[in-house]
Amino acid sequence: MFDLRQLQLFTAVAEFGSFSRAAVALSVSQPVLSRQIKALEESVGIALLYRNGRGIVLTEAGKLLRDYASAILEQVSRASTELGALRSNPRGTIALGMPPSVGVVLTSPLVQHFHEQFPQVSMRVVEGFSGHLLEWLVMGKIDVAVLYNAPRMNNLLSEPILRDELFLLGAENDPSKLGPGPVDAEVVSRIPMILPARPHGLRVLLDQIFGSVGIEPRIEVEVEAMPSTLRLVEAGMGYTILSYSSCHNLVAEGRIKYWRIQNPSIERELLLATSTQRPTTTVIRALTTLIREEVRALRKMGIWDPKP
Repeated sequence: MFDLRQLQLFTAVAEFGSFSRAAVALSVSQPVLSRQIKALEESVGIALLYRNGRGIVLTEAGKLLRDYASAILEQVSRASTELGALRSNPRGTIALGMPPSVGVVLTSPLVQHFHEQFPQVSMRVVEGFSGHLLEWLVMGKIDVAVLYNAPRMNNLLSEPILRDELFLLGAENDPSKLGPGPVDAEVVSRIPMILPARPHGLRVLLDQIFGSVGIEPRIEVEVEAMPSTLRLVEAGMGYTILSYSSCHNLVAEGRIKYWRIQNPSIERELLLATSTQRPTTTVIRALTTLIREEVRALRKMGIWDPKP
């Protein structure tokens, strides 16, 4: 019913008590001002003011509207100020999900740098399999996800940020005496393997790749948790296949060895995803930008990929 611009013009006329003085103060022509006030009166269906020889006088309806209009404009001004402050200094909560193999290297630097940029935004980080992350993202339980090999969906906006090579990992003493790498993929049919069970995304990927070339891994133990898998590998109980990032610290400490796999090599695509069903806020845009930057930095440091 009310037009904010008309209310602003009306309160100015009421304050100055004159169309001419209000027009000068507002930098509008007097005819335009008059037309707007007339349109306002037609909108409310009652006269708001009348002219006399010394200017204008508010009717009872005009006095009532002046009081309401002043309050409305004050609230609008306050909302504009607070929204501006929110743009420059956001607050609230944001939820990020990622697989454990990513979180082991990405969580710490990402959280630190995000908190430096947005000290009043609380971040919640959850880890899970890519399938679970996708479900949580679609359901609105998380705002941003870093996940592997997500399917194309209408309600999902995703972009690739990394081609992640997978390596064969074993104990430093190399129980099966594989020797220096690289190794052919068929070696997994001859050595004890520790892999997650289906429907874990990594297991599904490995079954597809090995199945396409007729390789059947010799799986001794199925373990879902990456930390437990790495402890078993370090203890010499078997070999596994994971991203280099998941074990870079163990390699640096001389506790685990890695071999590049060939014929075929094994890669998976790491994606940055958000839901199209939720608004993309300033904080979400900032977080996705920071994730890209952190992944690039980790690669340069040799944490995501082994240095040549």
